[in-house]
Amino acid sequence: MSYEYHIGIIGEEAVLCECGPMRLVIGAWNSDQPQLKLAREAAENSISYLERIARCRPQLSRPIPQMEELPQDKLGIRMIANANAIGDDDLTPMAAVAGTIADAVADWLLERKATRAIVDNGGDIAIRLADGEAATVGVRPQVNSSHISHVIRLNDNRAAWGVATSGVGGRSLTRGIASAVTVLAPNASVADAAATAVANACFVEDNSVIQLPAEKIDPNTDLTGIATTVEVGFLSSEKISIALDAARWKAEYLSRRGVFWGAFIAFENVNIISKGLRPYISPVNYHTPITW
Repeated sequence: MSYEYHIGIIGEEAVLCECGPMRLVIGAWNSDQPQLKLAREAAENSISYLERIARCRPQLSRPIPQMEELPQDKLGIRMIANANAIGDDDLTPMAAVAGTIADAVADWLLERKATRAIVDNGGDIAIRLADGEAATVGVRPQVNSSHISHVIRLNDNRAAWGVATSGVGGRSLTRGIASAVTVLAPNASVADAAATAVANACFVEDNSVIQLPAEKIDPNTDLTGIATTVEVGFLSSEKISIALDAARWKAEYLSRRGVFWGAFIAFENVNIISKGLRPYISPVNYHTPITW
């Protein structure tokens, strides 16, 4: 199995790799010096990760309770473990696919002595920081907008971090109404699955919330038969509060279980931040450089 792909340079510090559904932006540094050659090698290597997951796709597209056999590939096993950690019976391991690939690329860079690696797979970001390194990640209140309202500051207290975002208008389908849910977790794979779950929980019944079966939107979806949100019209402040509170409860529950630290949950201009994320996040300061 092989794919056509494109690899190019973005600015002076990052490499872009586009292949099918995968769109990686890869940054690697050594003591603040960009390592473009290493990042390009990581981009070329990432195609093999996509191919490995594609071979496991039939198993990984099923909810975990319905799986008849497990894949033998380590990436597939990682996706299953992180989707299973969420505990939603209808969540398939494909909910963790973008983050899992980002993690694999970031780990590859760290093994080759990059002191800072940041790999963004369509908004699901794997960050690796050696001693003395730090990163600042921008947070968008709407997944389909470039506006950044908050920043998450990360340091070398951990070598690995994961930041992932889900919401209406994003590249992945959602059952909820959130315009954006951004999650901070120990790695991008679990952050990816968790952001999906919290965004799904951000829901309220209303005639202005338009949903369709997932297969009507994407014939290749792993969510056949599940209603997914395509449009959200006007909602009363009470309805918005109900949806945001449901998402916050989900985020706090998963945080108490140790799945991730916390979530930023937004519906248009209204947002809430769960307790575990508050030490890391702050409103944007336009004098603060954002590394990603």
